[in-house]
Amino acid sequence: MRNGLTADDTRDSATALARQALGLPELAHARTVAAYVSVGSEPGTLALLDALRARGVRVLLPALLPDNDLDWGAYTGEGSLARVRHGGRMALFEPAGERLGPDAVTDADVVLLPGLAVDARGMRLGRGGGSYDRVLARLERAGAHPALVVLLYDSEVVERVPEEPHDRPVHAAVTPSGVRRFGRTPGTPGH
Repeated sequence: MRNGLTADDTRDSATALARQALGLPELAHARTVAAYVSVGSEPGTLALLDALRARGVRVLLPALLPDNDLDWGAYTGEGSLARVRHGGRMALFEPAGERLGPDAVTDADVVLLPGLAVDARGMRLGRGGGSYDRVLARLERAGAHPALVVLLYDSEVVERVPEEPHDRPVHAAVTPSGVRRFGRTPGTPGH
């Protein structure tokens, strides 16, 4: 489905996605958000990153390490990004400044995750590199409980995705048309 999207489609959905995400109570109260810069036909994130910064939120972005783990750096605007090619894979936009270490993500109040789909249980289907599985395991080991939110297109909220024993559910999915919650989200009443 993503391969059939035009530049106009991705731009329009990025604006709608940012609007939906910015309405989340978790993001309204967040001091630090770990996010990512979308590439290719992924749901666009730059408008959301800039809106979070305008609110005074500290935004952390990942930098891919050789072992597929993620280091983190601060996002200070589009000019703070560097285009980095990792092997034969797609080029990623990563923070150009100081690296804060893989554990920096444990300071996040919200972690925005990429994905290909999420199911009714909140199980996220990633791209298979395992980078975010490592992030989620690191958060668990540190006793950190940020809100976990996957950013998707509407058609990518499905009935069921394959699941591995190490997979962890997300708390919410944001799409251009709305928010779908799975269980209780940290930072919301009742949790």
